[in-house]
Order: sequence, then C-alpha cells, then structure tokens
Amino acid sequence: MSTPNPGPAAEAPVDVDVVVVGAGFAGLYGVHRFRTDGLSVRGFERGSGVGGTWFWNRYPGARCDIESIYYSYSFSEELQQEWTWTHRYATQPEILAYLNHVADRFDLRKAFAFDTSVTSAVFDDESQTWTVTADNGEIVRCRFVVMATGPLSTPVDPQIPGLTEFGGQVVRTSDWLDEIDLTGKRVGIVGTGSSCIQSAPIIADEAEHLHVFQRTPQFSIPAWNRPYDEDEIARIKAGYPRMRQDAWDTVGGIIYEQADHDPLTATPEQRQAWLERTWARGGYLMIASYPNVVFNDEVNSMVGEFVKEKIRARIHDERVADQLTPTYPFAAKRLCVDTDYFEIYNREDVTLVDLREHGISHADTGGIVLKDSSRIDLDVIVLATGFHALTGAILGIDLRGRGGVTIQEKWSGSAANHLGLTVAGFPNFFMVSGPGSIGVLYNMIPAAEQHIDFIADAIAYLDSHGLTSIEPTEEAEKAWSAHVNEVAEQSVYPKANTWYMGDNVPGKPREFLAYAGGGPAYFEHFTKEQAEGYPSFVLRERSSR
Repeated sequence: MSTPNPGPAAEAPVDVDVVVVGAGFAGLYGVHRFRTDGLSVRGFERGSGVGGTWFWNRYPGARCDIESIYYSYSFSEELQQEWTWTHRYATQPEILAYLNHVADRFDLRKAFAFDTSVTSAVFDDESQTWTVTADNGEIVRCRFVVMATGPLSTPVDPQIPGLTEFGGQVVRTSDWLDEIDLTGKRVGIVGTGSSCIQSAPIIADEAEHLHVFQRTPQFSIPAWNRPYDEDEIARIKAGYPRMRQDAWDTVGGIIYEQADHDPLTATPEQRQAWLERTWARGGYLMIASYPNVVFNDEVNSMVGEFVKEKIRARIHDERVADQLTPTYPFAAKRLCVDTDYFEIYNREDVTLVDLREHGISHADTGGIVLKDSSRIDLDVIVLATGFHALTGAILGIDLRGRGGVTIQEKWSGSAANHLGLTVAGFPNFFMVSGPGSIGVLYNMIPAAEQHIDFIADAIAYLDSHGLTSIEPTEEAEKAWSAHVNEVAEQSVYPKANTWYMGDNVPGKPREFLAYAGGGPAYFEHFTKEQAEGYPSFVLRERSSR
C-alpha cells in the first residue's frame, strides 16, 4: 500500500488501508492505533484543525459534562502523566489544547486533509474495496471506512419563518468560531439544552438583555466546578491505572459511590440524606444516585421530585419556577450540568419566554414575533437547538454498500445496525459511537477507544486469516435492534420527546438510538465476538461474492 499524500488533492485514486472521517477524540485515536498496527491511513476533517466537537463548539461557557480526569484518553500512560487538567470540568479551550497536544505528540496531523468533507463512499462488490470522494477533489480507494464523525455533529436549525430576513446576527452554538461581542446587545437564545444552560449565564453578564426561548424545561445538576490542587493531581496521576479499570467496570464509565440501601425500602430520611450527598457531589452522576433510577418509575419519581425541589429553590419567582420545572421523567432527556443557570432568572435583565404558552410565529428584520403577536426586539439570535443525533453525519453523505444500496434506503424505517458499530450490507464499514451503541450514555472517550480497538483487532484478524471483508449478518442486526429496543422499553427514555428518540428531526423514525443496558453488558458482546471468532459476522475471502 502506498502512503497518502497529505498535501493538495490527488489527481488519481490513492490506495490506503483505512479512511478515517473526523479528527475528534475517536478519529485521532483511530489514526494512531491503525498506524501503530502498520496500516496506512487517510483522514478527512471538515474543520480547519483537530478537535471535532471541541473545534466547533466554542460558545461561551462550553465545558465537558464528564469530569476531566475521566474525559480523556487512557491508551497512553505517558500521556496521562504529562498532561495536567486544571479544573474538575475542563473548558472548551483546555480540551481543544489537549487534543492539539495529542495530535502533535503522536504526529497525527499529517494523516488528515483539513477543511475537507467526504461527499461519498461507495463499495465495489468486485474488488471488495471502498472508493471515498472528498469535496477537495481527492479520491481514495481503501479497504476499510471508519466514520468517526461524532454522535452530535450535525446541527438542527429551527424552522422559524423569516429567520433569513432578520437584520441582526444569527449564530449557532455548534459553530461559534469567531469572537462575538455581545456587550450592550439584546440577545435571544432559542433552545434550552446543554449549550444554552452552559452559555446563558455568561451571555447574561455581557448582554443588555437576554431572552431565553424555552420549549421544554430541563433537569440540570450543579457542576460545583473547581480547580484541582497539586496534591489532588498527584493522587490522580498515581492512581490512573486502577481508576481507569474501576471506571470501565461501571455502568456509565465513571466511578461513583453507591448507596448502602434500597430506595424502595429505605426511610424517607435515609433517601433524603443520600440524595443530598449525591447533589453535593453534583454533575451528571446524579443519574447514578440509585442504580435503577432510569428503570424503575417509583425510584425515578423519588429522585426527580428531589431535583425539582432543588431547581425551584434556586428561583425566586414562583411562576417562573413553574415554567422551569420539568414534567417528564428524570433523565429521560439528556441530563445537563450547569453553573448558576437557574439563578439568571432572578435577574431583571433576563426574561424566560415559555414557548408552550406563546410559540414563535416568525422572525422579521428586528426580532422574533410570537403567536400572540407580541414582538421581542433583538440584535443577536443564538440557535442552541441541538443535533441530528447519531445518524445525521452518516446520512449526510452518499454512502453505498453492496449492490449500490444507499444508507438512506437502508435506514428509511430504522437505523439498523449491529452493536452500534456495523451495518449489514456495508462490508468493512464502521461507525464509532453510532446508533445502537452505548456512546451517548457512557463516557464517550473510553467508549470510542473500545470501538477503535475492536475495529483494529478485527482488521488484524482478517489479515492473519487470509480474509478480506467483515459485515454483520442480517439476523445479528435484527437481533441487536430488537435487544436495544427491548432494553429501552424497560426504561424511562421513550417517555419523553428527545433526540435520543429522534424526536427533534422532522420525519426521523422514532426509536431509541442508544444502548441503555450499561457498559459491562454492552462490552461483553464485543468480548464474546472476539473470543468466538466473530460468529455474528460474515467473513469473506477475496474470491467470495
């Protein structure tokens, strides 16, 4: 195999072993692991630099919602020892600096064409290879395609009539690339997911007035963010190997203290004391306050009512507190992590616009008009309206498997997959943290590392056994989809309209798009596949059809 030229677009197809799409956490590790295994790699990244999510999401207040020491690579002990996180929850600039450090340390940039999007990937049944075409004119023929495009990378814009006529500035939180001076401006932010919850307190400090347009109130837990001190960092670095293993064995990929009682038989005083303790810990781990919080309605209600009381206690105005209190089951929507979010509604220069009472009619040159004909004058409209989650980036390219079947045809009724990693009829094609995976319900970084390692090991298995392609059987795909749905139906997840279910994208099939069974159960499926010689997959020799 020849080595790809990372410079200008090639004049003819260039043969490589693996094409990696995306230069975020998954894509960077993929290039490193595949090259370490002696494979040739070509990468494509639509941004002008590495970082993926953390390259694009530069809105004020952007932070990870998983603690920094867990939200980082585990593949290199040297990397763990040389990098020092400054805060419990790292900011976007710090995470991006970390990924740039990784790219430089392992010399990963030269594998990528930046400012370049993949437009098509077509499988050839005869040669059993993929032809990948990019918008810079480059065409690459490869054996394997790895989509490391991230589960939350394709923005969804709200359908607001007249938005293009707005005379001020419109910006998305998902591609906030330039410095935007909001000083003295009237700002409206549409959407109240994690991006709004992180950015609104900072925007409120800068703007003359902030209007928050909320359709659905959110459960959000305080981060209680703080800097690490030197002694704490020393203990963390000394304990990394054990910490990583202990975290791996948990349901969500993060170490947490477990309750010493059953919430259904405990006294109200026991439950209250324990929930106060988990609240004081803060962050996303509130979802692990009890192990069955998303699977038992009674336990879910106990925790949900506790969190609602905490939210209401942070808001002075009772009517506004009512508007900000969720009505769906706790954690059925992605749980948010905040710093002083609810407190902004105690300010006179922040207004909550409850779209359940008065929806948006349209935008005009000067602002947003509600359906009751009232008008809100604005200088800046911020769109924090979420993503075409888990499938959007893949559906956005011309992807064709065996017999020319497109992924759009394949997924017209359901995002069929096996293990959230592979798709029947699309040989040697892999998705990192794709639909049906545990990715968005687990610590994303070790989940991505696990997927990349499985892919690399599968390639090595093929090569050592004289095989050329791997794809799941139709039966395995159907069984996995049924299993994912069966687990989800036992949970609270289908009981709310969420991006987990595809509800935020018009016309998207409604189905739970992640695996809710927890890390150990999920990863056991991969261990079994490897130990038994990939029984759920079709392995073909080069002469096979």
